[in-house]
Amino acid sequence: MLRAGVIAVQGDVAEHAAAIRRAADRHGESVEVEEIRTAGSVPDCDLLLMPGGESTTISRLLRDEGIDEEIRAHVADGDPLLATCAGLIVASRDAKDDRVATLDVLDVSVDRNAFGRQKDSFEAHLDITGLDEPFPAVFIRAPVIDEVGGDVEVLASVDGRPVAVQQGNVLGTSFHPELTEDSRLHGLAFFE
Repeated sequence: MLRAGVIAVQGDVAEHAAAIRRAADRHGESVEVEEIRTAGSVPDCDLLLMPGGESTTISRLLRDEGIDEEIRAHVADGDPLLATCAGLIVASRDAKDDRVATLDVLDVSVDRNAFGRQKDSFEAHLDITGLDEPFPAVFIRAPVIDEVGGDVEVLASVDGRPVAVQQGNVLGTSFHPELTEDSRLHGLAFFE
């Protein structure tokens, strides 16, 4: 039985937990999901997910609770992390905002809310490297990945701008894969 941790300080926690369960089932795996709000649980997790929300708040809560160092250690140990929307911003090396204490586990620079405000939210069917069919991506106040390091693979782009990237065991998206019934991105991050 795999243990999946969903960082639950903010964001679509229940939706990500459901997506991880669907992806595990699709891949013939058993998974137990834990919502993580305090330090001490991350070291017991086989896979980890950091949802969206508000990046300045998420980074502050991770630091205040001591979860930030546990996430860094999780990634350094080679265990998988899926970071979505604000989670991507926090996972990055540079959020271009001094209020965000980034984890620097994904060698990208991110421009917060670059796709626009809430009213500018949109959906797009994306061709994502590693998936056979287009993925229904939901963008809500989405960040833009404006610079990628040499070890980062761009998996998908919108209008020439990266929106899904992978560096080793860390997969980051500008969009919210948990807001659809399609769990293939969670499968790609954790089971393939």
